[in-house]
Formats: sequence, structure tokens, C-alpha cells
Amino acid sequence: MINRVSRHWCSRTLLSSLGVIFITLFYTSGCERTNERRLQGYVEGEFVYVASPVPGVLEALHVQRGARVAADDPLFSLEEKPEKALRDEAQARLTQAQATLEDLRKGRRPSEIESIEAQLKQATAALALAEKELARQDELSRSGATTPQDLDRARSQHDQNRQRVAQLEADLKTAHLGARSDQIAAAEANVRALEAALAAAQWSLSQKHRSAPQAGLVFDTLFRDGEWVPAGRPVVALLPPANVKVRAFVPEMQVHNLHPGDPVQVIVDGAPGPLAGQISFISPRAEYTPPVIYSRENRSKLVFMIEVTFAPQTAATLHPGQPVDVGL
Repeated sequence: MINRVSRHWCSRTLLSSLGVIFITLFYTSGCERTNERRLQGYVEGEFVYVASPVPGVLEALHVQRGARVAADDPLFSLEEKPEKALRDEAQARLTQAQATLEDLRKGRRPSEIESIEAQLKQATAALALAEKELARQDELSRSGATTPQDLDRARSQHDQNRQRVAQLEADLKTAHLGARSDQIAAAEANVRALEAALAAAQWSLSQKHRSAPQAGLVFDTLFRDGEWVPAGRPVVALLPPANVKVRAFVPEMQVHNLHPGDPVQVIVDGAPGPLAGQISFISPRAEYTPPVIYSRENRSKLVFMIEVTFAPQTAATLHPGQPVDVGL
């Protein structure tokens, strides 16, 4: 009786042990499958470096590290006295050239035109008198009451007065025309050149005040007030939310199941829950973990980089360099 009970107890103990082993193996394999779908990654930020194409002393830095700015918010200002002087000089040169062009397009001054008109009236009156004298001398010549020399003298005087009238009419027309067309064309070209110079001076002056090209986080400021900023050197580093992404590396056996736009879950330490993102990029180039050997045994070390993007409000909670887990 005792042996029968002992055998029964041993059988139950053996079944219980096998059940525990089966459950352990089941959950272990499930965890392994779950871990296969979870990748390690990190947060990456692509910064926007705001600089000025012209040099100058940093007069005012309007933002601080860690602040958030909207698009077109002022970031910094450089000393602008040299650019203002160049702008004013270009404006003065343009004003002078425009005045010269207008003067060339105009005729002579009104008093000069009035003088020519008065001379034309005198010449016209003299021509009328010469015509009468010529007619009288011609009639006297036919009756023999005058000499041929008097007739020739009257005819010569008439011709001179007629040419004088023609000359003054041409002078009056020219006085209304202004300068020659070539001079006006040269003056117009000079005005266009000075307009371009003024636009360049105004653009250089506008570059002394830089604003945020888009909304984002002021990640860093690289100069302080009073320091000399060379041309093209960044003063402020911005991190827009759209430039925050997660990078992870997918094994070769899983990459063929992924596509741009696929949703993923990103787990961040300390976050209340996973963050929703989507795959935005899958690298077409394979990368290897060492040793770099093309062999069947090391194929499991072949990985492809993917990038995950987020909605702006989600991206604002992430920090570059932060380690994360990516659940596929």
C-alpha cells in the first residue's frame, strides 16, 4: 500500500515538473520572439546652423540655449554701421544718376527756349521785309529804274534771311529734344547699375539681423555679445522638431518585411508609454558588424539602418543621443 502511494506521488511530481518546464520554455521562446521584434536605437538630431554671410561684431543675442522659438523670431544682430554707410553711399549715387538722366531727357531751360523763339520771330520779320524788297527791285529792274547790282543785293539778303529762319527753327526743335539718344542710353545703363549696387548694399545690411528660418529648440549658442563673428560662422544652432528622428539597425532577415511608412513603437526610458512613429527611411546599403566577412556563418551580422520620424509634438519630447528601443 505504501509503495503504491509512493509511485502515485512520484508520478504527480514528475508531471508537475514537466509542466513547469513546458511553461518556462513557452514563455522563454515567447520573450525571445518578442525581443527579435525589438531593436536598440538612439535619437538623432539634424541641426540648423544659422549664420550671417557678412562679418561683424555680435551686438545682441536675442535667444538663450534651451529656449523655443517660432519661425521669423529674431535670433541675433551684428554691428551694421559699415553696411549702413555703404547703403547710404549707394543711395546717394543712384539719386545723382537719376537726376542726370532726367536732365538729359529734358530740353534746354525755358529761358533759353524763349531766347531762340525771339530770335526766330526777328528772323521771320526780316525775311518778310526782304521778300518785299526783292519784289520791288525786280519790278524796278524791268522798267530800267534800278541797276542789276541792287537786284542782286536784294535777292542775296532775301536768301540769307530765309536760311536764318530755317536755322532758328532747327535750333528750337533741338532745344525741345534734350540730349542725344546715345547719351540718354548711357545714363539709363548707369542708373540700372547703381540700382543693382543699392540692392546689394541693402541685402548686406539686412543680413546683419538674422531670424529663425523655422520653429524649433535653440540647441546651442556659439558666440557671446561683443565677439567678432566671421562671415559664414554659425551663431545659433536650432533643432526643429521635424529634424528629430530615431536611428536603429535591422537584421538582414527582417529588413525585407519593412517599408517606409510602416508604424513602429519607440520605448524611451522614463516615458509613460511607447511613442508612435513611422519608418521614413530604409538604407539601401548594408552595414556589417566586425568581422566583415561575406560568409553564411556571419550573415546574421548584416544590418540595415532605418530612420523613424514622429509628429512634431512627439519629437519635441526627445533628445539627441538618447537611447531607445524600437518595436517593429
